[in-house]
Amino acid sequence: MRAGEVAERAGVNVETLRYYERRGLLPEPGRTPNGHRDYGEETVRFVRAVKEAQELGFSLAEIEEYVRVTRSGRVAASEELRVRTAAKIDEIDARIASLRRVRDDLARIVGCACDSLDRCTCGAAYLARQGREAHGDSLLHVTNGESAGNTLRQTGLGGAVLTWQDVLHEGPVPDEPRSRLRDTRAAFLSACGWGSRRAIAAALARRDEQLVDALAGGRRVVLWFEHDLYDQLQLLDALALAAASAVDIEHLELVVVNTFLGPLTAEELESLWPQRRPATDEMLASATAAWAALRAPEPVRLAELARREDPALPFVPPALRRLLEELPGVRDGLSATERRTLEAFAAGAATPAEAFRASQSAEPAAFLGDTWFFRTLAALGQGDSRLVETTRGRPLPQPPPLGAAPFARIGVRLTPAGRRVLAGEDDRVALLGVDRWIGGTRVVPGRVWRWDADAGSLVAPD
Repeated sequence: MRAGEVAERAGVNVETLRYYERRGLLPEPGRTPNGHRDYGEETVRFVRAVKEAQELGFSLAEIEEYVRVTRSGRVAASEELRVRTAAKIDEIDARIASLRRVRDDLARIVGCACDSLDRCTCGAAYLARQGREAHGDSLLHVTNGESAGNTLRQTGLGGAVLTWQDVLHEGPVPDEPRSRLRDTRAAFLSACGWGSRRAIAAALARRDEQLVDALAGGRRVVLWFEHDLYDQLQLLDALALAAASAVDIEHLELVVVNTFLGPLTAEELESLWPQRRPATDEMLASATAAWAALRAPEPVRLAELARREDPALPFVPPALRRLLEELPGVRDGLSATERRTLEAFAAGAATPAEAFRASQSAEPAAFLGDTWFFRTLAALGQGDSRLVETTRGRPLPQPPPLGAAPFARIGVRLTPAGRRVLAGEDDRVALLGVDRWIGGTRVVPGRVWRWDADAGSLVAPD
């Protein structure tokens, strides 16, 4: 077969064939009696395979390395392909996470209802001000995320909206200076696939500055938060920051309610406006104490505060108790989320999506997003002693950083080990190990703090 025919059938040009030969991807073909290159059918198949791999995101250098390794015979081609494909999936997931963060920022701009570029906190206004922060005497609403944030922008209350956007019940929240803590959080969130470390750290710093500057400038600031763990930790963070900044809290108010803000309409959010109450010194003192207990290297003080009533911040103690339930249980080594996950599969859930819905319906105050649930589930599905696995008997894949639909739909089942742990006949920590942060406390083998759900008490490491 002549070069022109190979190129036409493979969908490339003749120079591409020459280039592959020069790089060593294609062996130099034999010659006809007339001296022309003579290619076989396998060359067409190979070139098509190379182009398909490039369309999937593999670079030519990566393809060359794969071919070199498999031709050497050191590794089976199928195994090497699985390894390299898994790595490529990780790269693609990271790109998707970055693009989704960009999309969220763009959506925030589209949903912005502010009527003044001088006062708005959205990205378009920030750009229009050439990087200067918002100013003026308008309201600043602070809330948990973009769902409630975008609805607040549609109300008739006016002002700008600042979303707190940190999942403080996941990953390290150690006792560090504020700037270093932001770097720690950014590193963790970036490692989970939520974007670049630098971009996340910059966003957290800008968020903090906007709150402090608004209070220092005498602007009216209203904190809108729910009763669940996710929101209450954000509320502690914001109040502790205000207290540490020594700003005047005369214009700081709170709307903290026993309902979920995200699903509410603009009208329903406006109806909560009369429930706001002024921040007090007692609130700031209580928040500062709880924030310090959260970040401590041992959860002893956290457990003490979880057992007390707090008239200033009544939803904080139950939220802290729920956080402590994420410690390994004394009976089975499972966190409350892990236990509800296994119970969901034992009760008939067949996919991660079904287990997520079942586990959240069992929560008195649901706080977990599907992304973090899938991450917890995936950790239970690794290794020879895994507690769950695919219906084909394989370990669970790692979920995409933002919980894509394919992971949500895979078939999952309990393993015999999972059933033993759920029955209290075996221990999750003993089978799978543990490396988990509860605020500033790192739980690792040899230093396993546990939670006794029946007694509602902390059990120190042996």
